[in-house]
Amino acid sequence: MATYIVFTKESTQDQGELDIYQSKVGETFKDHPVKILAAYGAQQVLEGEPPEGVVIVEFPSTEAAHAWYDSPAYQEVAQHRFKGARYRAVLVEGI
Repeated sequence: MATYIVFTKESTQDQGELDIYQSKVGETFKDHPVKILAAYGAQQVLEGEPPEGVVIVEFPSTEAAHAWYDSPAYQEVAQHRFKGARYRAVLVEGI
């Protein structure tokens, strides 16, 4: 069953750290079955406060999503995201 990770950037803390993250995160997808469905596109907020940005990533299964997210390669790069901004990351199973 398809599984999605939805990242919402709530606020930027250090743009330099985010620049490092963005320059390296693509490498972490290598050898993982991933499809990027949305990445910082135009938003139309229907309810609530708008995030600074949204990224939606599709994996073929929950296991595949965890294999990428929990991988040492991604966790190393993610440290720059953690320093650069406040995000929410939610794993959602498809139907």
